Amino acid sequence: PVQRALNAATRDPSRQTEGAAALRNYFRGGLQALTAEQAAAHSQRVTPDIRAAMSTTTTTEGGFTTDIQYMRAVERAMKDYGGMLQAATVLQTASGATMNFPTNDATGEVGAIVGQNTTVSRTDTTFGNVAIDTFKYTSNDIAIPWELIQDTFIDMEALIQEILAERLGRILNTHTTVGTGTGQPRGALTGASLGKTGLTGQTVSVIYDDLVDLEHSLDPAYRRLPGVGYMFADSSLKVIRKIKDAQNRPIFVPGYENNAMVDGGAPDTLMGRPIYINQDMPAMAANAKSIMFGAFKKYRVRQVMDLTVFRMTDSVFTRAGQIGFVAFQRLGGNLVDAGGAVKYYANSATRSEEHTSELQSRSAIS
Repeated sequence: PVQRALNAATRDPSRQTEGAAALRNYFRGGLQALTAEQAAAHSQRVTPDIRAAMSTTTTTEGGFTTDIQYMRAVERAMKDYGGMLQAATVLQTASGATMNFPTNDATGEVGAIVGQNTTVSRTDTTFGNVAIDTFKYTSNDIAIPWELIQDTFIDMEALIQEILAERLGRILNTHTTVGTGTGQPRGALTGASLGKTGLTGQTVSVIYDDLVDLEHSLDPAYRRLPGVGYMFADSSLKVIRKIKDAQNRPIFVPGYENNAMVDGGAPDTLMGRPIYINQDMPAMAANAKSIMFGAFKKYRVRQVMDLTVFRMTDSVFTRAGQIGFVAFQRLGGNLVDAGGAVKYYANSATRSEEHTSELQSRSAIS
């Protein structure tokens, strides 16, 4: 990871925005290293709560609120560390207050024929509420040796951006996938409902019919939405690639094999649907919720304001010849859905009797 971050830190400083230049100066020398123009522009972005957190004796410990271009670059990089940010809807808000989304499922409500002068029946509509709270995430300490700080050919902005994206991206993807909803975001898999359970014996497998049943467990109205597709771990992709039809032909052919000469290959699809690889999805095992299918845009990822980075020069880092950095970002997420927009496939809880007998025989022989 460190070498990859160093390799990424090669962008031409002359092509950076003024905000990027200010951030780079801050990384190297703290707030006191900003030019007068950079300091004035930065002071307009720093909120009172961040100012209050600044040290009154060590000016280099002040927080730097990154500009929007830097935050967008971190977001793009974070998508490489999981499938949820690629598939979900991302919202940016100016406040961290709870965001409420009213829900209503009226699919079971129907009208009726009524006679002349006849009183109509009452059918009440039930409304629900899905809330998206935010949580303060941190990158944890990032220790950079003085040698890298002093070497002018290293783009400190790009180096720290890579580290931030990796750390924040991985924890955010985990929580937006399988988060419990208690003290952390509720993940998409946590909020999804059962669409199909594998037959007895399918503890580490899925068959073509299961995929058909999983798709049709969604109402056609959801299946018509843009971006509806599959999400699973790479290990599950390996299993799916081995599924063959009656003529021994694979049901899934990766896009790069279909159209290898056009823009690096066509996107991978399964049964005509896009695929999102997410390593936080459970691997196939007994009772595992190994495959999700649905309208992932119904999942909302919420970002509050900007990413804030603090530079630390206390004795803990100084004795090791390092400068410390730590970043904070308020984030949240929840599946905003009332009618089953996302469903999952669950592997069988038990092996087949034939497989169990085989294992028992092997045990007896040994």
